[in-house]
Amino acid sequence: MTLNVEQARHAMIEQQVRPWNVVDLQTLDAMSAIPREKFAPEQYKNLAFTDTALPLGHGQWMFKPVLEGRMLQALQLKADDDVLVIGTGSGFITACVAHLARAVTSIDIHADFIELAKSNVKQLEFTNVQFEHADALSYQPNHQFDAIAVTGAVAEIPESFKQWLRPNGRLFVIHGVSPVQEAVCITRVGEQFNTESLFETDVPFLTGASPKALFTL
Repeated sequence: MTLNVEQARHAMIEQQVRPWNVVDLQTLDAMSAIPREKFAPEQYKNLAFTDTALPLGHGQWMFKPVLEGRMLQALQLKADDDVLVIGTGSGFITACVAHLARAVTSIDIHADFIELAKSNVKQLEFTNVQFEHADALSYQPNHQFDAIAVTGAVAEIPESFKQWLRPNGRLFVIHGVSPVQEAVCITRVGEQFNTESLFETDVPFLTGASPKALFTL
C-alpha cells in the first residue's frame, strides 16, 4: 500500500507538476515531502494525486497539484521568510510553506477548516505555523510578510493584500471573473508594485470576494 502511494506521489510530480513548468527543486521537494493524501477529504483520498481539484465544503476546493506547484514556485520562498496563507482549507499549502519558510500564519473564514488544518498539520510536527480564524477582507495583521499565498480567486485584488507585503515581498493571487481568471505574482519594490502575469485559470472565489459579493458590499 505504501509503495502504491509513493508511486502515485512520484507520478504526480513527474507527470503532472514538473511538465507544467514547475522546475524549482525546493518546490518539488516540498510537494514530495508533504503527504498530500493526509490533506485530501476522506471520501476523495483515492484522488489525492490526480490532476483534479477536490471539494472541501463551503464552496471551496483543494487546488490541483499543478496549480499548487506554480503557486509555490512563483513565491520563491526562502528559509527565513515569514509567510501569510489566505484560505487555509485542509492545510496542504500551509504545510508546504511551513516546509520551506521560517514562519507561517494561515487564516480562514471557516472555523471548521482551521480545526481540520490544525489536526492535519499537527501530524507533521511543524512548530512554525500559527492558525487564525479570520476573514481576509477585514483582517488586520500586526506585521508585514515576505510572501502571501492566496488560495482562492478574488474579483479584484484588495489593496490591503499588497500593503501587507514587506519590501521585496511577493503576493500570489488569482483575480478576475470566471471562466477566465489570471494568476499573477506581485512584488513590492519600495512603494511600487510590479505585476507578473503567470497563467490563466478558473478557480472558486474566496468567500466574499466574488463579483456578486463585492457588488453587494
